[in-house]
Amino acid sequence: MGQNDTLVGRGESIPEAPQGPVVVCTRNDALDDVVASTPPNRRKDLVFIQNGMLQPWLDKKGLGDNTQVLVYFAVAKKGEAPVDGKTDLNPEGLTAAWGLHAEAVAERLRANGLSCSTPDKPDFVKAMLEKLVWISAYMLVGARHKATIGEVEGQYRSEVGSLIEELATGGAAELGVSLDDGYIERLHAYSRSVAHFPTAVKEFQWRNGWFFDLSKKAEAEGKSDPFPTHTAWLKEIGVV
Repeated sequence: MGQNDTLVGRGESIPEAPQGPVVVCTRNDALDDVVASTPPNRRKDLVFIQNGMLQPWLDKKGLGDNTQVLVYFAVAKKGEAPVDGKTDLNPEGLTAAWGLHAEAVAERLRANGLSCSTPDKPDFVKAMLEKLVWISAYMLVGARHKATIGEVEGQYRSEVGSLIEELATGGAAELGVSLDDGYIERLHAYSRSVAHFPTAVKEFQWRNGWFFDLSKKAEAEGKSDPFPTHTAWLKEIGVV
């Protein structure tokens, strides 16, 4: 945080002042309450850093152009220093921000020793899909094998790689983008940087649920499932 930033606790309302970015550091299931507690004239200042596919929810709330941050750093537990997601393939870091307050947020992160780029919207959408694919694929394969992220990368690399490719291909078609070459290796490299973190399929509607909804839509239209392996493994572990 910057020296003059204001910290707003859980259940408190966003103040009218000071002006500037309002970084929303909460779980996805609390986002509706955060928006409701924000004065209408300040809602454009909300900055969302949550994992998952936020765009449909943002669009529904009239916040489709709000600042989003793809966070590639992690804090193991409260009070510990964050670990930047710099990798052997991307030593410049992978965290990215887009929107009205992107540069202001990036400056705060950089001031605290963390990397953050500010790509244009098309590149941000591609990066957003990559992050969604990473968390959906790695968490699902990890849940299947009760493995950490590092164990998935080391022991089930082929399995998670094929799922990444499946999700990325169908996701890119849905969003009308084309991912840059090397995305599978890029995501494996990030996994090595957070190898000790556990895995679990959670916040389903925001993560794996986005892909599963596309599968259900295809089925309803009499089309083949664009994510057959993903669907099968969700059923295998009893998530759907």
